[in-house]
Amino acid sequence: MGNEELKVKKKKKKSEDTEAVPEAASEVQTETKPKKDKKDKKNKKEKREQEPELDQDSSDQPKKKKSKLTSDSTDLSKFVDSAAKASDAKPASAKGVWKYKQSDETSAISDAAVKAFLDENSIAIGNLDNPEAAKPIMQFKAANFPEKMTKILCEFPKPTFIQSVTWPPILLGRDLVGIAATGSGKTIAFGIPAMLYIMNKLASTKVSGSPKHKIQALIMSPTRELAMQIQDTFEKFSGATGLTSVCIYGGASKYDQKMLLRSGPDIVVATPGRLIDFMGDAECDLSDVGFFVLDEADRMLDLGFEPNIKEIAAAIKNKERQTVMFSATWPQSVMNLSAKYLKNPVHITVGSKDLSANQNIEQRVEVLADNRAKESKLLTLLKDYHKSRKNRIMIFALYKKEAARLEEFVRRQGYNANALHGDMTQDKRSAAIQSFKDGTCPLLIATDVAARGIDIPNVEYVINYTYPLTTEDYCHRIGRTGRAGNKGIAHTFFTVLDKAHSGALINVLKQAKQKVPEELMKFGTTVKKKLDSNYGAFVKDIDPTVKATKITFGDDDD
Repeated sequence: MGNEELKVKKKKKKSEDTEAVPEAASEVQTETKPKKDKKDKKNKKEKREQEPELDQDSSDQPKKKKSKLTSDSTDLSKFVDSAAKASDAKPASAKGVWKYKQSDETSAISDAAVKAFLDENSIAIGNLDNPEAAKPIMQFKAANFPEKMTKILCEFPKPTFIQSVTWPPILLGRDLVGIAATGSGKTIAFGIPAMLYIMNKLASTKVSGSPKHKIQALIMSPTRELAMQIQDTFEKFSGATGLTSVCIYGGASKYDQKMLLRSGPDIVVATPGRLIDFMGDAECDLSDVGFFVLDEADRMLDLGFEPNIKEIAAAIKNKERQTVMFSATWPQSVMNLSAKYLKNPVHITVGSKDLSANQNIEQRVEVLADNRAKESKLLTLLKDYHKSRKNRIMIFALYKKEAARLEEFVRRQGYNANALHGDMTQDKRSAAIQSFKDGTCPLLIATDVAARGIDIPNVEYVINYTYPLTTEDYCHRIGRTGRAGNKGIAHTFFTVLDKAHSGALINVLKQAKQKVPEELMKFGTTVKKKLDSNYGAFVKDIDPTVKATKITFGDDDD
């Protein structure tokens, strides 16, 4: 029995060994032959998991995060490539880099038609000799932007004047100075080229979303309200571009903004003071910024931000940086700023380089003999202008306390109103702006802090309860109405206390072809020269962009 059992065991072991050989062989085959299939399955699995991972905290899973980032950058490259093809624009390379190419529609515009367009709309273009950059883009589809971007732009009827003439030179890589009134569409004018610049760079380098990813575009704004408005514009295009942007400004949580900066945004929109704070804390690396925008440059200089701008510009080490500057006026200080930070810029002016107002705005100036009559006059205006109690009206006060007092006064008369001034917390200011935007509170009583920041369509009236400290601020105040080609009305109370501004105001009214009240003329037409913030009356008025004339002295000269 023992021998038989031994034979059975040996036979069983032999059969197990013979079965193991093909099993092992089959394992080798499945590992060698379907290796590619397994990789494909892994890629498909990663692709399926990509969306949920966006909401997960992957700090403890660096490997997964790395694969997700690579996938994101690849998707962005594919999007840029497909969008460029969809818009009939020829990419500069096979990698999907978008490049501006003048469309047949734009090329067909004759030089005579271009000249007529520029003359009719008071547009002046200087330092531009490239024929491809000289012709304006008259329709959004003629720009050949990526399809998803064009779809968003087509919500507007057509490009504004400043957009149509600035896009070609900026898209071709030129530095540019744009002078145009508020409400002319400057945010889109620089925003679209900024996003296309980053998309091109990401399509080439395939790096995005990493905490080590450096900021690619920096947009400087003088006020937090304007910065938030610019940020809203970039967020509107985020779904079409795949780009991330953050807004940095004072009066909000510094910790939250620090976390946003650490997330690796593509675009930073910032006010100078808060940005300097983060630079000092080594939380903001600007070294790789390739697209630099100074928006409302004249206002930034008025607020004393020139030293901050100098420090910020010095932190940008990218030698191929493209700089774009927009301003409502072209004073000596803005000329100097342009000469310092822009390389051979194109100069484009829509309207006048001097102080001017939007001609779509009807300006009504009411001269009051008694300053104490303002409150009763305001109620009379509201009965006329605000009959529906639903249309949007902005009332401007000069001081914070005045704005708060007017808010209380108007509410006591039964009107739904909110105030907006510097003593309010950022949350309350944001809530006031939002309620004005959505129409739940159609009356907004604001100080000049909001004059440069709010871009809300369909503001029918602006009432200047108290005349501002400068006529520049007057132009920016009334620019809250008559935006994006719409009509608007600005009603201003003017008293003997404001007579020092009569001459400048008369010039603005005449330039915009508005009626000048006889009572205003009685205060005089003298315009007080604006003093330089650093040198006062001793500043020399020269245009630094004009090349100096070289003088050579002969041997006979002493």
